[in-house]
Amino acid sequence: MEKEEARLALAALINEELPELGEVDMEKDIVSEYGINSVSIIRLIVAAERKFSIQFTDYELSLEEYPTFGDLAAVIKTKLDQKED
Repeated sequence: MEKEEARLALAALINEELPELGEVDMEKDIVSEYGINSVSIIRLIVAAERKFSIQFTDYELSLEEYPTFGDLAAVIKTKLDQKED
């Protein structure tokens, strides 16, 4: 999966799971710009696990791991790439 594909897939998932955010900028801080909290990020990660058939470790569920949605998209891309190998 290409970087842009992962970002678009995550944007679509955000729209499904957190529609109140509207269109998001993948490079803006998710806490200060969008009010994402630990519950929101876990909700989004669980949805990503279901949608992409990937697994996040407990350590990877931390909000601090994802300053931007772009950072989360990069982790999703890496997990999908590893799955293909």
